[in-house]
Amino acid sequence: MSVNEEPKPMDLFDDNSDEKLKASLKEKFKKLQIKDDFMFSTVMKNPELCKTFLERVLNLQISNIQYSEIQKTINVSVYAKGVRLDVYVVDDKNTVYNAEMQTTTNSNLPRRARYYQGMIDMDRIQKGANYKELDCSFVVFVCTFDPFDEGRYIYTFENRCIQNTELGLGDATTKVFLNTKGTKGDITQELKILLDYMDGKEPADKFTRDLESEVESIRKNKSWEVQYMTLEIKYQEKIAEGRAEGEARERVRVFRKMFLNGKTSKDIADFMGIPIEEVEKIKKTINIQE
Repeated sequence: MSVNEEPKPMDLFDDNSDEKLKASLKEKFKKLQIKDDFMFSTVMKNPELCKTFLERVLNLQISNIQYSEIQKTINVSVYAKGVRLDVYVVDDKNTVYNAEMQTTTNSNLPRRARYYQGMIDMDRIQKGANYKELDCSFVVFVCTFDPFDEGRYIYTFENRCIQNTELGLGDATTKVFLNTKGTKGDITQELKILLDYMDGKEPADKFTRDLESEVESIRKNKSWEVQYMTLEIKYQEKIAEGRAEGEARERVRVFRKMFLNGKTSKDIADFMGIPIEEVEKIKKTINIQE
């Protein structure tokens, strides 16, 4: 899908949307770099750029790629935590490639990689199928920090025997963590240029210039701008909802403690400066008897 094509329609802002927030998001969109999650996944909609990116990162040749979905959501069970993957593509040999942009350090990446790997397997294999039908897969995290504090450009993990590290498990899974600020390791000049670009430096070869050109095209695309703003507002609304839920739980905790310490509904209402009816409503939910 080209950035000049219209993205799928999304809910637009209503008349009550905060104009200052919209203006702020418009300015932010104009300055997005490829290391922004939205920009990265949108750039990777271009199949040639995505294929070359994967080839350069993994140092292998890929004939062609097919998109399952961009920012694919996998939900294997109503009881399991779903995941939304930035980039999810498959080549002509059914090898699966998942690529994620990561700019924050408090994300427990090793266990996230493990979970993503498992969810990809669950998504790919049919019920009742033989395990040998599981596809080869790569999970790649592009980090703008050093995820393991060893200064390496790249950390590649495969499952191996502890007693004999020459003995691989052969489960056809690979997890790769790229460090855009790395200084150690033997990597190609092409990958070094790519990592520098992902870290915010100027493009230094044809491929990174092509990536930057795509970034600029996306910045000028009004439909992508609206989609970005819509996603950001929904994200902020979810944060606000979570904060409100947390505050509500804290209020219930305080009320319970005050009730157990002998305070009456009127005492709590006077202390909190809220109607006694609200206190009574919360009291019923926590099953407190005066």
